[in-house]
Amino acid sequence: MSRLVKRGLLGGLVATAVGLAAITHTGEEEGLKLKAYIPIPGDRPTICYGETKRVRMGQTATKAECDAMLLKRLDEFAGKVETCVKAPMSDRTLVSFVGLAYNIGSGGFCGSTVVRRYNAGDRRGACDAMLMWNKAGGRVVRGLTLRRERERAMCLAGL
Repeated sequence: MSRLVKRGLLGGLVATAVGLAAITHTGEEEGLKLKAYIPIPGDRPTICYGETKRVRMGQTATKAECDAMLLKRLDEFAGKVETCVKAPMSDRTLVSFVGLAYNIGSGGFCGSTVVRRYNAGDRRGACDAMLMWNKAGGRVVRGLTLRRERERAMCLAGL
């Protein structure tokens, strides 16, 4: 279990402070859609807060279902981030890395220059490398550029 959630008294998952920050950050960045849609032509069906796993067109969800799905998926991504980033991270850096991993996938994140630089001790360079992830289909996307700038700022604030 990652730092984002912990076991409650009755065995349920409850968000930690860093978990709530990750939920807020990712939820705001992704936006909430209760009906499946295609965000960019050629992309996969997406629902809730950018969820693409097992989504089909026509699918709908409630806000409560989307919130639960987001918490579960962010915890999964946080676990992957904590596995591939070997150096200690502040909560802000962790939240920025989880947001990036959620958006680009854990494989993309773990194999990225962001992780290589961070693990090598180049913390600022790792935060700067987040800016490289601003393309979709080989083209720069303004929304991704702005998102990466916000994630980079959060990463730097955690150094």
